[in-house]
Amino acid sequence: MQRVDPLAFRQAASRFATGVAVVTTIGPQGEVRGMTANSFVTISLSPPTVLVSVMPGRTHEAISAAGRYGVNVLPEHGKGISRHFAGQPDVEAAPDYEIVQGLPKLTNCVAFFACEVTRTVDVSDHTLFIAEVSNCDYCDNLPLVFFSSRYHLGPGRPVDH
Repeated sequence: MQRVDPLAFRQAASRFATGVAVVTTIGPQGEVRGMTANSFVTISLSPPTVLVSVMPGRTHEAISAAGRYGVNVLPEHGKGISRHFAGQPDVEAAPDYEIVQGLPKLTNCVAFFACEVTRTVDVSDHTLFIAEVSNCDYCDNLPLVFFSSRYHLGPGRPVDH
């Protein structure tokens, strides 16, 4: 099989608009661990099942140990929080959270999913953490969107069908 050039793949994949989420969990010493992700996928409604794709590192280790994670969908004004959890901390964008079912839930998130890992699948340099959703909630705020390797504000109104 012929393989596509990784740069061309990255540029083409960036044309798929995604929401921006922060995956959170509790580390071995009770500390909050998290990472920015746009690789959050809903898989099934019955039972409610999702997955996140995580590279090896501190958050990967914490999810593996805890067997649980939270997914926080960021609001359109959440660019600073996204960057914070992507390794670019900003004192002005320090995360504020509450603990819900033992998981860190960022305040003002558009949606939150408490997830219990049921299966892991290693794929190249990532692990897919497949999980059943044990709790979720949402609000009607607009989401932060990532498209063409840039942040964009969420949609202003629904698209008519």
